[in-house]
Amino acid sequence: MLDVRHQTALAPPPHRMTALRLIARLFLMLSITFAMSCNGDSNSVPPPQKFVHFVPNSHAFWSDPANWTTDLGPAYANIVLTSTNFLPCQGGPYALCYYSGPSTGTEDLSCTLTADGLYANCKCFSIPYGVYFVDINAILNHAVYEQTVAQCGADGSLCQSLNSAPVCQSVNQGTLIPNAQLFSTFSFDCVPTNGIGQTDCGQAPYAGCMTAPCVRTAQPGIANCSCPVFDGPYQVGQNDQVCSLGGDLVWSAAYAPPSMTMAPIIKAVPPASPIDDLAALIAADPPQPQPLTVSPTTQPRAKLVLASSVPFDGSGPPIVPNPPTCLPDSPGGIGCPLYVPGTTMLPPDSGVDCAKVCDEYDSCRPKDGIQVGYTCDATLCTDQCNDRDLVGTACNGLSTCDISEIVKAETAASCSCCASQLCECNSNDKTGKAIYSLNQDQRDRMIKPQCDINGTLCGSP
Repeated sequence: MLDVRHQTALAPPPHRMTALRLIARLFLMLSITFAMSCNGDSNSVPPPQKFVHFVPNSHAFWSDPANWTTDLGPAYANIVLTSTNFLPCQGGPYALCYYSGPSTGTEDLSCTLTADGLYANCKCFSIPYGVYFVDINAILNHAVYEQTVAQCGADGSLCQSLNSAPVCQSVNQGTLIPNAQLFSTFSFDCVPTNGIGQTDCGQAPYAGCMTAPCVRTAQPGIANCSCPVFDGPYQVGQNDQVCSLGGDLVWSAAYAPPSMTMAPIIKAVPPASPIDDLAALIAADPPQPQPLTVSPTTQPRAKLVLASSVPFDGSGPPIVPNPPTCLPDSPGGIGCPLYVPGTTMLPPDSGVDCAKVCDEYDSCRPKDGIQVGYTCDATLCTDQCNDRDLVGTACNGLSTCDISEIVKAETAASCSCCASQLCECNSNDKTGKAIYSLNQDQRDRMIKPQCDINGTLCGSP
């Protein structure tokens, strides 16, 4: 046993003890910081309290009936009164929370309530680029909402062409709400794999995700969105769903009141595949208000109406966009068809400047000299929900370029991903190789690229 003298001799002086403790603490702090930097990334999800949810960022302001966007609730209730409330936009990135709520399924798309119940952290699909829609009643930036209403009308009917609404620019430029990397909107991108429909639910809390702020996650193709929660009746965007998810899970949902019916319900034969489910939603407006039965079809696009899981009673309003004409580059039944050689052409009075169209293709080279207008056209209009990464590569940076004349040409000719063919624009060699590679990537995923459909945008090895 050591005596006291030996213990004293072995112990460091008090000032050395203090210095050693400081060094140890400093080393521990540095180790934690290093570990966090290694395990996270610049796209890590901020804590819920770090999200800016609104502009102005006051829950009380948005919950005040004086600031409601409809008589039925605040902006975050996601109220849809008519199909023109959906404003069509093109760009990205954006999030798709339409399918979010449950924690089950092939992907975890859960919406989990925060401790105070005011918000839900929702896992949503991240879409790099495409055609999307914003509900004019659910814009969570008050100044942008007022600008949009002033230009588009309270019902959005004056802005039914692509990117004509001010809110589109705010989403594409990432300025709608501070600190967000992307925003939740609606799109038809994942209908082929996830379907579409409606289940009516009674009053309960649900996440109003339209225009909610989102950040990317470490999981490819998934964003985390912080959605305000509203307590009221709502509709889930799929058929035959259970309204109560249990625990602290809630649906991402919206509400269209029955009194605002715009079109009869189409009762569909059970489809053979999810893409046929969308086809069953596309039918001409019937002259009588009786329910119809339609089979999955590939006939030219007619008007989009609502499919519902509830029996027809004349009270089913549309809760999906129903544009009056086809939209270029949009997926599903609302999209314009691809270019058909020898058939698709610009109308004589279109006013399209083809020299400007080709210049927009040529000048948009945000990375490595590749003209992304061409690569995006080659990939976007044949994409499915399982090749979002390819679209991200093909369309990367296109949102920063002016493509107004390209959109004008495609709108005039009612075709998708087709302006370069209409105006006979040609890509450079580097872009041609990128197109060739992207086409093969789609084939590897059992997707037929535009090259294999109409012989255009094939690129070169």
